[in-house]
Amino acid sequence: MVMRPSAVLELAQDVLLPEYQQMKRHLDWIDGWWHTDPDKVHLPPRASREHQELRALSEDRWLSLVVTTVAQQLALETVRSNRDEASTDTIWSPWQRNRMDSRQKAIHHAAIGYGFAYATVKPGDTGAVIRGRSPREVYAVYADATIDEYPMYYLDVRSNNGYVVVDEEAEYHIMDDHGKMVFIEARPHGVGVAPLIRYSNAIDLEARTPGEVEPYIPTAKRINKTTYDRMLVQHHNSWKVRTATGLDEPGTDEDADQQKLLLRQNDILTGGPDVEFGTLDETSMGGFIDAKADDVKTLAATSQTPSHALTGDIINLSADAITEARAMLDLKAGERKRAFGDSHMQVLRLAAHIEGRSDDAADFTLQAQWADLESRSLNQAADALGKMSASLGIPPELLWDRIPSVTADEAKMWREYREKHPSDQQLLASSLMAQANGVD
Repeated sequence: MVMRPSAVLELAQDVLLPEYQQMKRHLDWIDGWWHTDPDKVHLPPRASREHQELRALSEDRWLSLVVTTVAQQLALETVRSNRDEASTDTIWSPWQRNRMDSRQKAIHHAAIGYGFAYATVKPGDTGAVIRGRSPREVYAVYADATIDEYPMYYLDVRSNNGYVVVDEEAEYHIMDDHGKMVFIEARPHGVGVAPLIRYSNAIDLEARTPGEVEPYIPTAKRINKTTYDRMLVQHHNSWKVRTATGLDEPGTDEDADQQKLLLRQNDILTGGPDVEFGTLDETSMGGFIDAKADDVKTLAATSQTPSHALTGDIINLSADAITEARAMLDLKAGERKRAFGDSHMQVLRLAAHIEGRSDDAADFTLQAQWADLESRSLNQAADALGKMSASLGIPPELLWDRIPSVTADEAKMWREYREKHPSDQQLLASSLMAQANGVD
């Protein structure tokens, strides 16, 4: 049943907009640390311009690297089903038609960085239209946020008409007219559910969805503070200071400047019998460098990010050492593949429902197949796959799509070619089998 205009305006004004604005302030803070505007290192009220410029130079995007390192492990390549291959091709077609091979990355980044993201699936002129949505643009309300597939309703704030409230029946367009919400129109969408799918980075039983930025902000703050302190030392105290005591007091400012110039530039300093020369040692930056390295290691450990991904230090590491260093990242990426894969399958089932393919919409055997992005040489992969085929009896054709850089579509094309162009051994085997069965 389509909601009345008054009910839509009451829901938007009293519930959705206030809660959305509170959520967005929190997400904007996370976004600052993730992208370009982290919290600043505290400076005294009368800090000089030099100090402010040094502070700006000390800000690094460590948490962006944490997000990217996980997101780069995720690329949905195709789907598998217990049903026939033709039905899988039909299920997969909305994904390809909506160019989700490239657009999925934005959804993964947002879900990992903020903790959650969304995709909308709506009817279009040529089929279902799939679009990724940022949580800074959408606010959804669930009856049970831990288990419900779809929200009761959600607020979309990226519409040209102002705001759109969406439930299982329609899209309700409203706008802010000088501080007063005005109802524009209701557009039934005919989907039967609020067409929004959530992607959660790590949802728990209390519906908390922490991302890969907020938990590590204190560590990133320490890294930036240590970098700023080191830059202060580097800028002001990283050289020896020459001293001279017992010099005659300069009569004028010009004489004082001349004495300072001599102390800075003369290789040999001379003076009277009461003049003593010395030096003040520079401040060592070793402690600051070690402190930063320790903080970076802490960030790597707590975020399950390989240390070499943050430091770039991968010298003299064996293949086994690299595999061990990646182990925790692989486990972390594996969790995201399961969570995001379930959401991707929900997207495809809803697209099938919108396009009238009821059997595809009810196919809960659908499984996500992720691209193998692990760094391995072709020789290593060929050796491993060859052993799997020989030792376990797996047909080689079923292992083709596990070859590095070979996509599922390419492997499928190879299998089709193999069927159309059988080898001499296959022809001979087929002939002998036919003779044994008494077939001419």
